[in-house]
Amino acid sequence: MSDELLRPTISAAVDPAVRPWRLTTQAFVAFFGGVIAGTIIAWLNSGRLGVERGKRWLIAGTGVAGLAAVIAIYALVNGDGERTSSLRILVRVIAVLCILAQMRWQRPMDRAFQLRGTDYHSMWVLGPILVVVCAVAEALLLALVVTL
Repeated sequence: MSDELLRPTISAAVDPAVRPWRLTTQAFVAFFGGVIAGTIIAWLNSGRLGVERGKRWLIAGTGVAGLAAVIAIYALVNGDGERTSSLRILVRVIAVLCILAQMRWQRPMDRAFQLRGTDYHSMWVLGPILVVVCAVAEALLLALVVTL
């Protein structure tokens, strides 16, 4: 009988030299960069943490569902000028809700990382790059949806 308590938390495939990013900073990337940026950073971080494969695919699926929700909302509103500011807020809310779910699947391995006593990696380089590139890509995608 295998006891859950005695199972190793950190798998052998985790490289201890590769440091993950803080979960809370992922929320900033998602808020400013959108669902795409949040999903990319969560996917990369889950790999750094050694999150199991099934949970990593849940992270990707959450991002795809969030992006589909944003696209559906934009398609339904169809570019109404008065609702643009409300849509921007709603897109941010969806991105944050997605990253919260994605952070939940990373949290057990993040706690295991914290027990190692190592510092987190800085997101000051990758974070702003993802915010700018993914925000532009998402805006272009949504503009394409509105024109169709």
